[in-house]
Amino acid sequence: MTNVLVLVEHGEGELKSPTAELITAARTFGTVGAVVVGAPGTAEKLQGALAEAGAETIYAAESDQAENLLITPSVDALSGLAAHLQVPVVVAATATGNEIAGRVGARVASGVLYDVSELGEGNTAKIGIFGGEYTVDASAAGASPVFTWRPGSIDPEPQSAAGEVQAVELPEAGPTAVTITSFSPAEQGDRPELTEAKIVVSGGRGVGGSEGFADVVEPLADVLGGAVGASRAAVDADYYPGKFQVGQTGQTVSPNLYIALGISGAIQHKAGMQTSKTIVAVNKDEEASIFEIADFGVVGDLFNVAPQATEELKNRK
Repeated sequence: MTNVLVLVEHGEGELKSPTAELITAARTFGTVGAVVVGAPGTAEKLQGALAEAGAETIYAAESDQAENLLITPSVDALSGLAAHLQVPVVVAATATGNEIAGRVGARVASGVLYDVSELGEGNTAKIGIFGGEYTVDASAAGASPVFTWRPGSIDPEPQSAAGEVQAVELPEAGPTAVTITSFSPAEQGDRPELTEAKIVVSGGRGVGGSEGFADVVEPLADVLGGAVGASRAAVDADYYPGKFQVGQTGQTVSPNLYIALGISGAIQHKAGMQTSKTIVAVNKDEEASIFEIADFGVVGDLFNVAPQATEELKNRK
């Protein structure tokens, strides 16, 4: 029996890291059913990994059109299964996942809670409010409430399950469906994806410009094997591309280690990173609000502190 549905994040025949998190978190509600949306044969490729992660049932929502349509197949699969099973739905709190969640909630006439960091019994969850200043317990009404899970909020705990595959028929695309005509993957380089990284080094206005990112932020991130982030102030000043923005209007991250260089700590930025396991802040202003949430704070010039840290880490490798 399926007690909760999880939308599987996958690409190039492999699971994306948030999926194991979603399954681990969703086990709070009971037996997990993993929903795979893709071309025929996709679920079969992922079956072993999903069973190992803890998916008791794998719902294969596959069709030749599935990978060429934007969002619609995932909404169709989740809403159809949720309406039939009347169970909660959990998806990743990405831009795509949040849109899917809203559409599914509307179709099944149930509430939606966004960017949750913990799931509880009785369709409850912990969410941040007022820009993340407070964390509260909230509940979603309806037979199939929808939750979007903040990646990095929990460590995956594999729990072997049956992983039985069941086919799910997808309806034909309607006249309003959006078709993907071409696809160009973003250039990632050698760094991990920002929302999936275990270590993030971010720069703010205090970095002083794009040269500061190249000379200070990126070297520290690379020696740690982490991703690079930026505050909104840095992005608005054209110091770094917008896709790396961390904050309420950018990406939400929750790595094991978050290093903030020259970031004052505006509420909008803290909303996107304050659930990080360990926060280290470097700022020459001892009154900077980033120190209020930092586990370790260094009052000093980032152009001295960060390069010294980078060199020391290189020497210890």
